Parts: sequence; structure tokens; C-alpha cells
Amino acid sequence: MEEAYKGYRDPALAVLKENKVRVWSDVEMDTSRGNFKGIILPRSETADERHIVLKLHNGYNIGVAVHTIRQIREISYKKAEYKIPEKEFPYDPKKPNVKLLGTGGTIASRLDYRTGAVIPAFSPGELYGSVPELADICNLETEKLYGVFSENMGPEQWIATAEAIGREIEKGVQGIVIGHGTDVMHHTAAILSFMVQNSPVPIVMVGSQRSSDRPSSDAALNLIHAVKTTAESDIAETLVCMFGPTSDQYGILHRGTRVRKMHSSYRSTFRTIGDIPLALVDREKITPLRSDYKRRRDDRDVIINTAFEEKVSIVYYYPNMKPDIIDSLIDNGYRGIVIAGTGLGHVNKPVYPALKRAQEKGIAVYMTVQTLWGYVQMYVYETGRELQQLGVVPAANMLPEVAYVKLAWALGQTDDLARVKEIMLTPIAGEITEREPYNGYLIYQGGIPEVEAFLRKIKR
Repeated sequence: MEEAYKGYRDPALAVLKENKVRVWSDVEMDTSRGNFKGIILPRSETADERHIVLKLHNGYNIGVAVHTIRQIREISYKKAEYKIPEKEFPYDPKKPNVKLLGTGGTIASRLDYRTGAVIPAFSPGELYGSVPELADICNLETEKLYGVFSENMGPEQWIATAEAIGREIEKGVQGIVIGHGTDVMHHTAAILSFMVQNSPVPIVMVGSQRSSDRPSSDAALNLIHAVKTTAESDIAETLVCMFGPTSDQYGILHRGTRVRKMHSSYRSTFRTIGDIPLALVDREKITPLRSDYKRRRDDRDVIINTAFEEKVSIVYYYPNMKPDIIDSLIDNGYRGIVIAGTGLGHVNKPVYPALKRAQEKGIAVYMTVQTLWGYVQMYVYETGRELQQLGVVPAANMLPEVAYVKLAWALGQTDDLARVKEIMLTPIAGEITEREPYNGYLIYQGGIPEVEAFLRKIKR
């Protein structure tokens, strides 16, 4: 097949013409790498002419190399219109008013086959057309703050988001949803927990692991759960709302300073670390799992403090780490360093001179544990005691990413290291807990008999 179409400027188009099939055809494709069934999609602007893009019936797209194709048979044809139906979002004066702030995360979407990009649906009309259940919960308004991939989120976006939250609370909304990409959602949740304090309403971050054009998408249900939380819950904190189990049973409301993304692709990727979540949410109800949360109020007395020092770094310690890692941060003018250390909070002795130099330069250095669960305990072993003498401050059970954003926030307010330490070690939003509950650390090891017996009981 490759030789047959070698002279064509567009081999993919030549293959389609030879087999008398069209774009949007539902086809069976026989190739040297197996048989495939799916819909032939238009080529995006960035795709090449040597592949045909096929949307499989399971929702995934694949590129099939032209030279592997033996035969294509058209089963049916229907030109698809990948446009989200837009309907006017109904207003009901009896329902609460919720504001959705967009940052670039995909909540509802359509696929733009011109570019191959997933385009988020964002206007109230688009969201209502995609997820009509939202109108049963609230009156929804939306505002796109910016559109970036979550890995490009940073202080500029965090500050703008905090300020937007303050404006909306002042206007009197009953709750705020923040659409956000999942990759660094826990970083944003943490910094907003510090930048937005004493909120009288729920602030709920939500995203999706799988975009709306896929059959297994979690987007719509996550959005329903998040909107229901903002409209009806009495939890007035910064939360992350995402899938609980891998099924569609319920979502989990995680506290913004104790949550972390723990799997690259599972829909149930977010976990509360070193504690338990605040609540469960489904289409019918919100079920609190604990009572020690800040509650909804009728006033508008929110505190917005968007201080942020960008010259702060987080360093993941590894065996044989050299001091030049720390030295480079000192030489580049960094004012704060968070270390994710081994065990109870340790690094090797060769790093000591660099830490001593950081101490002499007045750089704030804090220790967390790379185990994630558990506390820094720097009085137990000689290494920990030596590190404290070098100015390294134990950060209790703050997660490394949380300690990073809190240190940046603290240094944005003051140069006084004693005051920074006071801010860092004073719990503000549950980032430090008095103790880890007995069920705050659960990692089941698959394959062993007792766990497999447990899984058989609960597997659906």
C-alpha cells in the first residue's frame, strides 16, 4: 500500500478515494496491525497526510499509518456536528446564585477537528445545553478569567483568581465554582486557601480527568457535584470536588490544603492526605464526614491577601544530592526553599555547607517529608538536630506543595524570618493538623489475601 500511494501528494486522501469512503464514515479498517472499527475524522491543521484519524467506538482517537491499510469498508455515514447546543439558562428567583470562574480547565467541551483541540463550553447557555441538570440546582453565571493549561498556572493567575473571588463574594453570590485543569489543582487550592480567608461561602475547584468528548468522561458529574456543593453545602472553605470511587457513585469534597493528585489518569485521582475528606456529594445530597469545618455565613466579610514571593523553590532530596543544587538557588537570589526530605526530614551531610550558607544569607528553609503521610520529626536522629542548627525549620505535616505556596505567601508579606516562621507554623486552613487520624493513612496493597478479600466485597 505504501508503494501504491508513494507518488501522491496526499496519500491519506488517495486511500480514502481508492476505498470509496468519506470523512465521517463509520468504517471497518483492515490493517497489517489489526482490524479497527470507528469513524473517520477530519484532519487537523497540525496532522500529516500519511495518517488517517479514526475515532474508535470506545471514544479514543488513533492515527492509522496509510502504509499499513489493506482495505476500508464503509458501514454507514452521518456527518457529525460537534457543536454544543446552546440554550438560555433559566432564572429562578428561588434558587441560589452561583458563579463559575474559568481558568482553562475543560468541564464541558467539544472537539475542534480543524485544530484537533478540545474547546471548552463555558457560557451559561453552552453549559446548560451540555449539562441541563445544573438548572435544577441554581442560577449560574460564568466568567472566563483566562485560558491556560494548568501547568502554566502561577502567581499571576492565582492573584487574579483570589481577587475575582473577593469581587463575587462582595456581590452576594451563594457560592463560587472554579473550573481548573487537574494537574496542579492542588497547588491552586492550597494558595487560594491562604489568599482567601474567612470566606462566607463555599469555593469549590473542579475539573475533569477525561474530556467531554469521551464516553468515560467525568466532566459533567464533577460539575453537577461542584455546583450542588456551592449552592447547598454549609462548608465555607476552599475545596476540591472530584470523583470518589472509579464509578459514578459520588464525589469527594477535599480540603484545599490536604489534597493531592495521586494518579495520572484515574478519574478518582485526588486523595486527602494525612486526614479524611470533609464530605461526600452525590446528585441527591451532601454527606459530611466530619464537623470541624468553617460554616457558611450571611455576611460578606472575606479577607483577600494576595501576597506572593516568586523567589521560592521546592527541592526533592535524593541520595547523593550535591550542594550545588542549594548553592544555585542562593546565587540566583531565592528567598525561600522547601525541602522534601527522606524519612523524618533528612538530607545528606554534603549538603550541609550549602544550608549553612543559606542560613547566613537569611534564606528561609523549611523541611517537609517526601513520604507525604506523617510528620517531620527532626529531634529523633542526629541528622535532624544538625539540620535545625543549620536553620532548617520542620514544617510539621504540611504537604511539600502546600509548604511551598505558604512560604511564598508568607515571604510576600515580610522579610522578618521570625515573623515568617510564625506565619508558617500557625495553622490557617487545616494545612497543619494536631495529629493524623487512625484512618488518615490508608494504602491498600493489591495482591495480598486480606486486601483481595476486601476488594471482592466492595467491587461493583
